[in-house]
Amino acid sequence: MQEGSFTWGRLEKQYRSHQKWVDGTWVIVLLVAAVLLFTINLGQLPLRDWDEGTVAQVAREIWQAPAGSMRWLHPTLGGEPYHNKPPLMHLLIAWAYSLGGVNEWTTRIPGAILTAISVPLLYCIGREIFRQRFCAIYSALIYLTMLPVVRHGRLAMLDGAVVCFFMLMMWCLLRSRRDLRYCLGVGICFGLICLTKGMLGVLLGAVAVVFLFWDTPRMLTSAYMWIGMFIGIIPVAFWYGAQWWEYGQTFTNVGMVGQSLSRIWTPVEEHSGPPWYYLLEILKYTWPWLLFLPSSLRLSWKNRNFSWAKLVLVWMIVYLIAISLMRTKLPWYVFPIYPSLALVMGAKLGEIENLPLLSSYPRPWVIILAILAVIAAGGSIYFSWGSASKSDLQLIFAAVAATMTLAAILAERGDTQFLRVLFWGSYISLLLLMKSNYWVWELGERYPVKPVAAMIQRETPPGTKIYTSNPENRPSLNFYSDRNIVSASIRELQYYWRHKEQPYFLLDEPTLNNLQLDSANLLDQAEGWKLVTKNTGRL
Repeated sequence: MQEGSFTWGRLEKQYRSHQKWVDGTWVIVLLVAAVLLFTINLGQLPLRDWDEGTVAQVAREIWQAPAGSMRWLHPTLGGEPYHNKPPLMHLLIAWAYSLGGVNEWTTRIPGAILTAISVPLLYCIGREIFRQRFCAIYSALIYLTMLPVVRHGRLAMLDGAVVCFFMLMMWCLLRSRRDLRYCLGVGICFGLICLTKGMLGVLLGAVAVVFLFWDTPRMLTSAYMWIGMFIGIIPVAFWYGAQWWEYGQTFTNVGMVGQSLSRIWTPVEEHSGPPWYYLLEILKYTWPWLLFLPSSLRLSWKNRNFSWAKLVLVWMIVYLIAISLMRTKLPWYVFPIYPSLALVMGAKLGEIENLPLLSSYPRPWVIILAILAVIAAGGSIYFSWGSASKSDLQLIFAAVAATMTLAAILAERGDTQFLRVLFWGSYISLLLLMKSNYWVWELGERYPVKPVAAMIQRETPPGTKIYTSNPENRPSLNFYSDRNIVSASIRELQYYWRHKEQPYFLLDEPTLNNLQLDSANLLDQAEGWKLVTKNTGRL
């Protein structure tokens, strides 16, 4: 008995060592694949408006602040207090500026790396909740090859970092069921979420609490858990306390209510939509994996007594209901739900992996793959015609068409290799898209800011306030020009022209003709915009 026990103990030790080696290999492979996809061609395109332009401007003002100014604690935007979000991500970007200068690559690289790290993190979560490694692998690969995950993760936004911290928190939460020391990681990650996107931490924390209440309620009364949460909340309380100490009621009205809580009952900047807005976002951008979602949801509901099903159901339902009830609707608000979708579909694909060779698959799968192949082939043909020929888009759509065609053929034959084809083809197609100049397609919706910003920098003194007839505020123009560009009505422009000694206007031609400015001096023009100032005789 003793000899047998010793032999089994040695074999068990070797088995566990082998399992750790395999898991470590997969973590490295997934991380390398994610870093490549999330960083290729990262600095080629200009920053887009609102999120990227604003985040970059705040980060640069932190970086440029003189020593001892406490700008890292009290960030500014255009010299004014910035109350929108806590500055953790802005501090990371400012640190990148100190290492590599101010440019698009250093602006985007912190968020891109954190989002890339979330891919192997999802694999680790899968290894905690699934018996089979295939389910964890498929979950991570699905998440890696989701278009909205790659696109938003590469942008200089806060959401990729939030999802990374949340997934690390959930991994620590799952591990803490076996080792209470991981409760410390739960609290620290909760604090990181709150220091990145404020009140969103409360919602994501609620997801974790509901899961524990359903799956492991004893953890909610664990002293280790509350100690970990207390440690994580300390820096959050310090930051919010510092803001209240510095700004008082202004921070409460603007930072807490105006920029955070009011989004629940009031659309911000007219960004509203119906309650099913995020369902449409998922429906539009998660192909081809969406074809597995109905059967995956049925599987999770059927297995709702297991921890993995409880986790994905709570994650999806609680978060989706919360953001759907909010009046403000923005596409990236749905970002934190994509890991749960990947997990639930990974569970289904792991089940498919265990089917006998040449099993028959649901007919709708084959039909949908064939339809996607036809649509992609049509796109490739469209972008290859005439003067509108775009070789990059032609190649991207051709790669998608080839992937879907081969996957449909293999699925029709009952060959599980169609899953490998989908993963490789989706990854290569996304790699081609990110290598092109089309992955930030919003840039084509407005005039290019860099030529206009260069003109403003060249023709105006530093620190000058520029008034523009464009009613749409463009933070990216403020960032690239390093000037404060303020939208103004016709009446306001006339007032400034009369009462300011040296006003600078950025005007489109119809507005310039309509104003009929006296003693106007045209300094320069770019992209249909004219920069004018008053001719005082000293120019």
